[in-house]
Amino acid sequence: MKDDEPQLIERYTPNERSNHWITAICFILLALSGLAMFHPAMAFLYAVLGGGQWTRILHPFIGVVMFVSFLILALRFWHHNYLDKDDIQWMKQMGDVLNNREDRLPEIGRYNAGQKLLFFVMVVCLLLLLLSGIVIWRRYFSVYFPIEIIRLSALVHAVAAFVLICGIIIHIYAAIWVKGSIGAMTRGYVTWGWARKHHPRWFRESIK
Repeated sequence: MKDDEPQLIERYTPNERSNHWITAICFILLALSGLAMFHPAMAFLYAVLGGGQWTRILHPFIGVVMFVSFLILALRFWHHNYLDKDDIQWMKQMGDVLNNREDRLPEIGRYNAGQKLLFFVMVVCLLLLLLSGIVIWRRYFSVYFPIEIIRLSALVHAVAAFVLICGIIIHIYAAIWVKGSIGAMTRGYVTWGWARKHHPRWFRESIK
């Protein structure tokens, strides 16, 4: 390493990044195809999966792939997402968070409180989507459930999908807002300066 090159620290391993991008690609395909089936005004999105018939066939299978991929991701990062007293204080200082006054905030570990809350929102939404999706999966499972349960499951599926889409939009916005975050998930490394500024407790623990 040259003297003028910044020191780097690994934030995500190649396996973790691959796991993340498989989940992300599945989410995009599911969100677009789901919107196509949700309202006629968005029927043009059927083209994403090759037309209406293919969309109805592939959507639930891609959903299973996404759930399994996210489950692996969740198990990998579960222990990093426990809320502690510093996270509670972080949420109380939302004004400092929004104005980038990070020097006034409690020291952040691998993830801040916002990231942790979003993680658990995604866990709940994916579980609801899986369970409701099984109930409304025509040809395979829906025949075993009464129509009232199918209708309720369709509503739950739509609401959980809406919440998840909103959560992912926030996730993407935050990644763009905090410069260097996207690079961490594409290249796997961040600079010491980035880690020290945004996640000081994780930085100290990582260089020990």
